[in-house]
Amino acid sequence: MSEDKIILGIDPGTTVMGYGLIHIKKKEISMVNFGIIQLKKIETHPDKLKRILDRLNGLILEFKPDEMAIEAPFFGKNVQSMLKLGRAQGVAIAASLNHNIPYEEYSPRRIKQAITGRGNASKEQVASMLQSVLKFEEMPKYLDATDGLAVALCHHYSKGKGENNKNKTDSWRGFIKSNPDRLK
Repeated sequence: MSEDKIILGIDPGTTVMGYGLIHIKKKEISMVNFGIIQLKKIETHPDKLKRILDRLNGLILEFKPDEMAIEAPFFGKNVQSMLKLGRAQGVAIAASLNHNIPYEEYSPRRIKQAITGRGNASKEQVASMLQSVLKFEEMPKYLDATDGLAVALCHHYSKGKGENNKNKTDSWRGFIKSNPDRLK
């Protein structure tokens, strides 16, 4: 059975939310689209959440992704910012579920590791690697867009097994066994 699916990747944010869509057909990976949802000029948090929901619903209807991957929450010092980010993530997940699209979460470190081989890679390093793998010409103004692509590609490389489905026995040995084509 050959694989043919579209994955929507989300880099959540309350000022700028990044998204990326990739198409997997057999063993070929291609970029479908990527961009941002600009939220900076929207004054109230409820209005930002509504904008996220509307834009994601539009993307889902336009590109019909089969799966969604989202960057998981990370721990920050500002509790209010964390709550707002959690709500933005929740709205993105709800949009996915509302369209019966399964979703998975990935930690920021795991995403960077999957794309660059280094869990502490910079946004610029991730973007550069994606540009090489997905062969797009111009870097976007906001690297949140490439972060969205990174989440989608991490999901593909992880075979859809993120934080929600992680088995306690998962290890590097298991990863290598499951991904012999990733070794050089």
